[in-house]
Amino acid sequence: MQLRTIYLVGPMGAGKTTLGRMLAKELDLPFLDTDTEVEQRCGADIAWIFEREGEEGFRIREEAVLRDVRSLSPRVVATGGGIVTREACRSLIRSHGFVVFLQVGVATQIRRTARDKKRPLLQCADRSRVLAELHHVRDPLYRQVADHIVSTDVTPFRDIIRALVHRLQR
Repeated sequence: MQLRTIYLVGPMGAGKTTLGRMLAKELDLPFLDTDTEVEQRCGADIAWIFEREGEEGFRIREEAVLRDVRSLSPRVVATGGGIVTREACRSLIRSHGFVVFLQVGVATQIRRTARDKKRPLLQCADRSRVLAELHHVRDPLYRQVADHIVSTDVTPFRDIIRALVHRLQR
């Protein structure tokens, strides 16, 4: 099997970071989280970047990370939930690796992000409405870039990892 960079896309709370770390370990590949990389490069957290530069400023930084990933050895990359909103990012992801869309329902997202205070888009009174709106806009974009789709609502992550490794070895 020729290894390529594996991109995990999907909404907040889908499990991209958790699954990404597990998959990287299973495949013996480096792991990169685009949100963490943006924060390290900027020297500030995502909330601060959103506050100072807006979502557009954050998305520009995110795209720069993706451009740099192309020059790195194969790895597992957990992307931010909104990375697919920029055509340039969708193009970079599609052209450079194998893309797995981690699909999750809004009810599961609400449960998984209930205590999270770091997600700028969820700092509002009606998280359910925001997540439903984001789903409506982004779900078609995730599907557009996906080579493989897997639901993370109820399937244990270990089972998802086994299935992904099997899929990648074909």
